[in-house]
Parts: sequence; C-alpha cells; structure tokens
Amino acid sequence: MNEENVKTAAVEGENLAEEASTSEAEATAVEGAEQENEGKTDSRIAELEEELDQKEDRYLRLLSDFENYKRRSAADMQASEKYRSQRLMLELLPVLDNFGRAFDAEVKSEDALALKKGMEMIYQSFKSAMEKEGLEEIEAEGKEFDPNFHHAVMQGQDDSKPSNTVLEELQKGYMLKDRILRPSMVKVNE
Repeated sequence: MNEENVKTAAVEGENLAEEASTSEAEATAVEGAEQENEGKTDSRIAELEEELDQKEDRYLRLLSDFENYKRRSAADMQASEKYRSQRLMLELLPVLDNFGRAFDAEVKSEDALALKKGMEMIYQSFKSAMEKEGLEEIEAEGKEFDPNFHHAVMQGQDDSKPSNTVLEELQKGYMLKDRILRPSMVKVNE
C-alpha cells in the first residue's frame, strides 16, 4: 500500500502541478485581459471626458448667446416703448407746420380774429399733448450751424453775425426725446 500511496500522491502532485500551472496561465491571461480592458476603459474615459468638455463648452456658449439675446430684447423693448409714438409724430408734423402758416396770415375782420384765436388755443393744446410725449422743437435761429440738427438749404451774408451761424429758420425741426425726427431747414451765414 505504500507504493500505491506513493503513486497516488505522485499523481495528485502532478495534478496539483498541472492545476497550478493552469491557474498561473489563467491568472496571467486574466491579468492580460484586465490590463487590456483597463487600457480600453482608460481610452473610453478620456474620450468621454473630451466629449463632456465639448458639451460643456457648447452649453456655456449657448448660455452666453441666450443672455445676450435677453439683453438685446430688453433694450429693443425699451427703445420700442420710448419711441412708440414716433410714426404718429412724423405724420403730425405737417399739421404743426400748417398751424404756423395759418398764424402768419394777416386777418382784419372780427370773425377772422376770433377764428384765429380759437385756432391758437387748439394749436397750444395740440402742441402740449405732443410735448408730453417727448416732442421738442430744435432751436436754430442765431445758433451755430450743426449738421446733426440743421439742414442748410440756403446761404446768406450778414457781417454782424459770425460765420456758420443760422440766419433764418425756414422750417422748424423737431426731436422726439433724444432722437431727431426732422432737422430744421435753415439759411446759414457764409
């Protein structure tokens, strides 16, 4: 039995040696696979981090664009509200001009004087309502010519006034708040 035990022990030893070498081979294979998977995982992580960075950058740009859009929209709405009556004012400027021409006409009869007085009252009321909306006359006569506010249509000569001075206002100019609706038509000293 001794010999049998020795043979059995030898076979078991060989089996254990084979199992150990198989286990080592498997462990090496598993280790290699783990390293390979780890390499793939690392590259995938790097790829995903790059993609995340790109998405974050895009998000920040879109957020910035949206904030700029909101600011522009708010500014546009404020300007729209501020100048909401501009179109109406432009349509009514000829009415103001016609009132001025009517007042320049000479009248002598009592009825015509009464009519003129009534028109002056209407004119003052009309002008007051427009001024409440921000309409202002542009001062011209006696002022230095400014192409931003005045439109020179004639030149004249007056030695008593400095050069480039407005000698006469031919048509009134108007502003709506800080925007020019119509420049004054003027005669300028040479």
